[in-house]
This record gives sequence, C-alpha cells and structure tokens, in this order.
Amino acid sequence: MTARADAPGPLMRRGPRPLLLHLTLAMLRSTVSRATSPLWNSDWPNSPSESSATAAAILRSIQDAVQQPARDGSHGHEFPATVVTETLRQDAALIEGIAAYRRHGYQRTLIDPPAIWAEGGSRLLDYGPPEGQPVLFVPSLVNRAYVLDLAEGSSMLRWLAGQGMRPLLLDWGWPGETERRFSLTDYVAGRMERAMTEAVRVAGAPPVLAGYCMGGTLAVAAAQRRPDLISGLVLLAAPWDFHAPDPERAIQAAQTLPLLEPTLAFSRALPVDLLQSLFALLDPWGVAEKYRRFTRLPPDSARARLFVALEDWLNDGIPLAAEVARACLGEWYGENAPARGTWRIAGLPVDPTAIVHPTFVAVPSGDRIVPPESARPLAGLIQGAVLHQPAAGHIGMAAGGRAERSLWRPLRDWLRTLGFKASGVRGKRNMSI
Repeated sequence: MTARADAPGPLMRRGPRPLLLHLTLAMLRSTVSRATSPLWNSDWPNSPSESSATAAAILRSIQDAVQQPARDGSHGHEFPATVVTETLRQDAALIEGIAAYRRHGYQRTLIDPPAIWAEGGSRLLDYGPPEGQPVLFVPSLVNRAYVLDLAEGSSMLRWLAGQGMRPLLLDWGWPGETERRFSLTDYVAGRMERAMTEAVRVAGAPPVLAGYCMGGTLAVAAAQRRPDLISGLVLLAAPWDFHAPDPERAIQAAQTLPLLEPTLAFSRALPVDLLQSLFALLDPWGVAEKYRRFTRLPPDSARARLFVALEDWLNDGIPLAAEVARACLGEWYGENAPARGTWRIAGLPVDPTAIVHPTFVAVPSGDRIVPPESARPLAGLIQGAVLHQPAAGHIGMAAGGRAERSLWRPLRDWLRTLGFKASGVRGKRNMSI
C-alpha cells in the first residue's frame, strides 16, 4: 500500500507482536513439559490448570499493555531482559526464528492501483480490467487490506484481474479522528454502502460483494440491507457463530473488555498490540511454532519470502474504533449476537435468511482464527449457498503458497456461473500480473 511513516524497514520489523506475550507463552509451554502432561497436544491446553495459566498470562499481558505506555506513545512496554534470556535458554529455535525474520531482506514492492473513490481514510482501489465482472472485496477492520494483494505471485486480486474479473478493494485505511467515533452502523450503513454505490456507478453494474474474515460478517449485513447494490455474495472465512465450537474461549475474550475500557475511553480505539493479545487467545502456541519452523527454511526460498510477507502484514495491524471494539467483544464474542439474531445495524436485526442473491461460502478446514464451526452456519442460513471447504488455513486460503488451487480457481469458476456480460463500460486498462 502507500508508504507510511511508521512502516517497518527490513531491519526494523516489530513482530511478532506483542513480543513479550509470545515469549511468555513459549516459556509457559516449556515449563509444562510433555513428560509431565500426558494430555498435552500442540493446540489449546487440555487440562484446566494449563488453560487457566495460559489465559492468565494473556490477561496479564493485556493489563500490562494498558498500564505501561511505550516511549513512542503507543500502548506497549519494554519487556525485561530476563524474559529473553530465559526463553533463549528454553527455546533457542524460537529466538533464532524471530531473529531470522527480523533481518530478512524482503520488502513489499507492489504499487497500488488507482483509487476511484475516497472518504476519510478509506479508498476504493480498482484492479481492472474495466470490462470485467466487478467484484467488491471487503477486508477486516483490524488488518491491512493488502493481504489480498500481498506480493508478486501471491495476489488474489491481480490473479482474478488476469482471469477477466474486475476486482475492487475497499481499503478501510487507518482510523482518524472521525473513524474513531464510528460504530458498526457507521461502517456498514455509512461508509461501506457509499463505497458499494460508487462501485455500481464506476462498473456500470452491481458487483459481487466479497467479504473476508470480519469483512464477511459486515458483508452479510450490507447484502441484506442493500440487495440492489450487489449481484452476488462471497463470504471468505466469515465468523458468524462466535460461541462455536468453544463458548468458554469466546467468553474469555469478552471478559477482557473491562480491562480495556480505560484505553478505549482515552484513545477512542483499541491499539494494535492489544488486539494481537486477544488473537493469542484463539491460538496461543501458533506463533511460536511457526517461527520455529521458519528456521528450517532456506532464507532465499519462495516459502521463506512468503512467510516474511505474511508476517509483515500480520504485524502491520490497524487500531479498532472504540465502539466497534465494544460491539465485537461484548455483543459478538460475549453475547453471540449474530448467531442469536440479536445483532442490529441501523436498528434492524441482521438476518442471513433474508439474503436472496447467489452466495459462495468458503470455510477453510484448517482455520484456527475463525473455526470452521463458526463460519459454516452461514452456508445453511443463506438459501442456495455454495459451500467450499478447502484444506487450508485462514490466511493460507487467501494468500498462501497453495491459495490459487485452494480458493482462487474455485472462486473464479463460481463467479463465471453468474453469467455476467460486459456492458461496454470503459475505464483504465488491465494491470500486469
């Protein structure tokens, strides 16, 4: 995306964020050894003592981050050298992987396509060609939009443009003073609907609305509200039942809200490092494990470059507006409002059963961020929806080494079944792939 003053250089990477939390979790895992825990596995702890210890470590990290502002003004903290020393003693492979990532020479070089619309910090990017079938992609509010345009050879949007589609990307941008006062209604019934209206005007036809992750949840609401602005709906790993398969984990996330209130009230946003701490509740061991695996990759290999590209994106997050954070933690994770039918946008309940457009629901079987049990119900609620279940993870499905086979081709084939015919709309030329 467009260069920012706070963008990390190849020797200034900040990940994995927050570092103290991931080092602490690595120490915890080493302490609870396999030899002393026959129920141990590589996923969420099975025993109550392990689960409580992990949750406590995460909650302490969140509390520390709230109470100890970093020197640069962001909410973070300097971690004690003893944590690094002890982690190095117990887990040299993790430290080696983090060091290898931080010194890797990869830098993203893709240049953004033209912005055909802008409002506040948000933009609508046009990947062309002008005569192609328009597909409006909506990413999550907490991650940069460029995961769908990650790198050369790893860009779903450029690949689809080469297949005759016209991808449009809603880049939410960094929340400024205006956006920090936004609610979910402001995003869906306001900014998103205006971007959809502009997409119809520019493309000359209603686009297919494609939401990724949290963007898919928002897309459900937008598709129900404005069926006149879309020709189809695509939901990519979109969470809906936030209590599936483990209500306790969702409720644990919701219980962090009181700890976050001082920060939300002061900055009107949930900072990136605190968001990353909450994601650690979903997969507490995953970050350390993938950095250990990274040490075994040749640094100049395609897999190593893709790893670094994805980690740069993951660690380049976006703060979440305070009211949105309260709604997501309190209503989504705490009350499971979407699945219960009590989530409202502009005062009206969001009801997937009211959607009548052709719908494609992708639910990756290896997703640890949005469990398949959370995303799959949408395929049953929307009449006639096509369910696609690739053997991939949440991010790998969209931008991984096997993404073309896992998602891009099946999505392209489904889009072609909609029978779009170019209407002679003229505009910019197709981008090079």
